[in-house]
Amino acid sequence: MNFSVLISTLFRVGYIPKAPGTAGTILAACVYWLLPYGWFENFPANLYFVISVLILSVISVFFVSKAEIELGHDNGKIVLDEFWGYMLAVAFLPKTLTVLIISFILFRIFDIFKPEPVNLLQRLPKGWGVLADDLMAGIYANLGIRLIFLVHSKIM
Repeated sequence: MNFSVLISTLFRVGYIPKAPGTAGTILAACVYWLLPYGWFENFPANLYFVISVLILSVISVFFVSKAEIELGHDNGKIVLDEFWGYMLAVAFLPKTLTVLIISFILFRIFDIFKPEPVNLLQRLPKGWGVLADDLMAGIYANLGIRLIFLVHSKIM
């Protein structure tokens, strides 16, 4: 197994036989929960978090593109895209268990059903399509949780 495959499968999490994308998202949620609360407390900290996620996502395109040579295009074992997509799902939101759970559910829904333009982004070449559709699913999940909190402000 080459290094790009190891990174793209999140150190073999993607090899879990049932629902590897969900497993990758669970890992992302666990990492999110372990991150310092300070990363989510104010706008500048959140902005640095999002910029970091976007930069690391662009770098991830290289690893995913290399992994696709061995595994095939948009292979289900590649779950690095779920990781970064979930991180966008929780961006600019308070770090709470409620956010963790609702963003997980919404992200998986948008990632699986791929509403416009998520499905169109998936058609981008190489690793760009693999990452872009999940980043958009993360943005949709983020907007969805904001809508839920707006309607039901007592949840937050």
